[in-house]
Amino acid sequence: MSTKHSSTETVIGIDIGGTGIKGGIVRLETGEMVGERFRIDTPQPSTPQAVAKVVKEIVDELMTRKHAPAADAPVGITFPAIISHGIARSAANVDKSWIDADVDKIFSEELGRDVQVMNDADAAGLAEARYGAGKGVKGTVLVITLGTGIGSAFIYNGKLIPNAELGHLEIDGFDAESKASASARERDGLSWEEYAGRLQRYFSHVEFLFSPELFIIGGGISKRSEDYLPALKLRAKIIPAQLANNAGIVGGALQAAVHFKITK
Repeated sequence: MSTKHSSTETVIGIDIGGTGIKGGIVRLETGEMVGERFRIDTPQPSTPQAVAKVVKEIVDELMTRKHAPAADAPVGITFPAIISHGIARSAANVDKSWIDADVDKIFSEELGRDVQVMNDADAAGLAEARYGAGKGVKGTVLVITLGTGIGSAFIYNGKLIPNAELGHLEIDGFDAESKASASARERDGLSWEEYAGRLQRYFSHVEFLFSPELFIIGGGISKRSEDYLPALKLRAKIIPAQLANNAGIVGGALQAAVHFKITK
């Protein structure tokens, strides 16, 4: 499904997670959320049909609002998987029946409008690069989210290089996220000083491989960045993300607007 879209100042973004699906209306010029987010628990089991119905519920609710986008505006959707040409190639924290599913088609048919689906970490990175901590930064920006695992987005001169799975780099014989994620800190009972030591090992390795201009740290643990970021010694600047939990919604909306040429 692809049509010519009416001009619109806002686009709906939907962020699909393992426990919740949330959506909001995003003003494209500024990246600001217009009004409150709307959230519904992720259905269990989180099959394609069940998730698509919840996404439609959220879009229908948002479309009743004063600042809703044009009726034919595309919807941007983030998904916890590797997304290649609209197809899910993995399934993190959602039902395994999503693997190899045509995610674009499933949602566009359910919503009756164009959609653009992207990896959730990529969406957060894109939002930070356009509207947040990475705005205006030239060269390579790496957005790293520290949570249950380690998510990553690779941005070069403001453009997204999709599906960079830097949390799965092998370091010292281990998957990096098994040692340096926020959940690993809690599991192993690490002090902030001990955790900073693990992060130092991880970020030094990533910096050696990619030589970024800037690291942006996201995920819930970014709220405690003063407890560990000052201890890290890197050539690149490293700072916390600005958009917090809205980053996925904002990035998803932006990607849809760019893909369908509503905005540059």
